[in-house]
Amino acid sequence: MSRRARSGEERKEERFAYLLLLPTFLVLALVVGFPLVLSLWQSLFRGGSGINPQTGLVEKGDVFVALGNYTAVFSDPDASAQFWNAFWNTSFFTVVGVLVETVLGVLMALIMVRGMRGLGWVRAGILVPWAIPTIVSALMWKLIFNADGVANKLIGNQILWTTEGWQAKAAVLIADIWKTAPYIGLLTLAGLQTIDTQVYEAAKVDGASAWQSFWRITLPLVKPVLIVAVLFRTLDAMRMFDLPYGLLGMLDSGKTLSMLSWYQAGQSRYGEAAAYSLYLFAYICLIVLVFVRVLGADIMGSQESGRNRSRKGGKGDAPASDPAGAATAGGRS
Repeated sequence: MSRRARSGEERKEERFAYLLLLPTFLVLALVVGFPLVLSLWQSLFRGGSGINPQTGLVEKGDVFVALGNYTAVFSDPDASAQFWNAFWNTSFFTVVGVLVETVLGVLMALIMVRGMRGLGWVRAGILVPWAIPTIVSALMWKLIFNADGVANKLIGNQILWTTEGWQAKAAVLIADIWKTAPYIGLLTLAGLQTIDTQVYEAAKVDGASAWQSFWRITLPLVKPVLIVAVLFRTLDAMRMFDLPYGLLGMLDSGKTLSMLSWYQAGQSRYGEAAAYSLYLFAYICLIVLVFVRVLGADIMGSQESGRNRSRKGGKGDAPASDPAGAATAGGRS
């Protein structure tokens, strides 16, 4: 078959593939694109005086302010203080929480991947915190962090966990880590179970230590799964709402961007709420771009990404198909 005929067949198959995907694109445009455009339009307006506390009625109508709701987070002192407090809280809970959850999750996976008695019960037990609805977890931890709760009795000190201050942030982090570390652990375990045990046996014969095997074999081979798990967990943490709200209410120490947007909408300030939501949307898109472009997260599971990783892995002291050699080579360097 000539090259021209082959390219014609490929174009025909490509058009047919797009035709099959058209219904999906239309549904996505309806459930994702339309609300996004509507939020963008709403963010160009600002409510009048909001709700009158005496009458309970909305005073004045919306006023077109163009990008005023977006620039207010830099120019208006009140809006700036609220937004940046929520922004830094969101970033703090995301970075610290996901980092600790990743370390604990990998440790859980390394323990569970070993053949032990009652492994099925262990996995089921680890899943329980993650399976509990978040608002239920928040209320449970609220009782634990009560002034007369279990937490203060264990540490032998009277800490007001659910009041403004560092202790409120710590309470949110503890509850969040307890709930979601098993999620990363189970996804990492699934990746570990795909690694052939003969690779470790070969590395052991070559004299690789346990640390060298982990650093040169386990981590590179489980990295694609781990990065995607961390990406999904990061996106989940960035839109955190129910856990800090159920645990702390609307305290400034635990207020996130999602909570701030919800609060503004509850005060009939829909323009400000839409602007804050779109700021969060842009923040999330930036994080996804970093994970995909910089860290190489293969969220689509493409074969091309797998080939690229294989080529990159083959540039070291040992070929990518010989992780055991890479482990011992790393030990000799």
